[in-house]
Amino acid sequence: MLLGAHMSVEGGVANAIDRGESIGCTAIQIFAKNNHRMFSPPLREGDVRAFKKKWKKSKIQVVFSHVGYLVNLASPKKTFREVSIKSMRDELERAEILGLPFVVLHPGASLEKTTEEGIKTIAQSLSQLIRGTGGYKVKIALENTAGAGSGVGDRFEDLAEILDRTTESRRLGVCLDTCHTHAAGYDIRTKPAFEETMKQFNIVIGLEHLLAIHMNDCKAEKGAHKDRHEHIGKGHLGLMPFRLLMNDRRFAKIPKVLETPKGPDMIEDVMNLTTLRNLVWR
Repeated sequence: MLLGAHMSVEGGVANAIDRGESIGCTAIQIFAKNNHRMFSPPLREGDVRAFKKKWKKSKIQVVFSHVGYLVNLASPKKTFREVSIKSMRDELERAEILGLPFVVLHPGASLEKTTEEGIKTIAQSLSQLIRGTGGYKVKIALENTAGAGSGVGDRFEDLAEILDRTTESRRLGVCLDTCHTHAAGYDIRTKPAFEETMKQFNIVIGLEHLLAIHMNDCKAEKGAHKDRHEHIGKGHLGLMPFRLLMNDRRFAKIPKVLETPKGPDMIEDVMNLTTLRNLVWR
């Protein structure tokens, strides 16, 4: 089973492997650079070698990165969008150097423009990025959003349209966040509701495009459009959607990673991972 949490790269990217291994992760997510800056110093060759060596020897099967929060490929402001594209290219280059299979990206915010205009701008930005990294293997996983403000991507149809409009979309996929799914108004709290939502996802986007799942409970009510992550089973989702995800063969090979609140000692990660593992039917 591919299960784990977001791991800090403090002290060097290779340390994320050590941290993940220490709590039994088989999949982890990282930031490949400072997530609150557009640009960071290049990865050092020694750090890259140490990361690959530790990863190869570890029980962690999948490592992927999350793009920094400042990137906005939907921005109607040309200068800011160009900087975002440049920053996103840096994210792809880092992932390619580290040998990561994909990076997770929040699609962007259309600001004063309409959602449809935002979708077109995102697709144009992604097409430019994919053309500019033609020899790369790394993919981009568009994360569904909670729908706060002018954020694009809370509707499955929005993500599907971005995929359809982007050239070379074979390098695109989707990351499904359970908290965002709930906050956006999709019901996954009971088995019938869960199955209906996954049916919609499959019809609109296609399960074959699912690259990762963020396992997060939600502090907000369904449809509140608030991105508020909570510990597994402690929020409005409860345990049922996580029990279904942990036991559904369709998602057996999909890496499932926590983004729940935690401190530096990772006690909360251990608690949440234990809860998830205990949900598996024996």
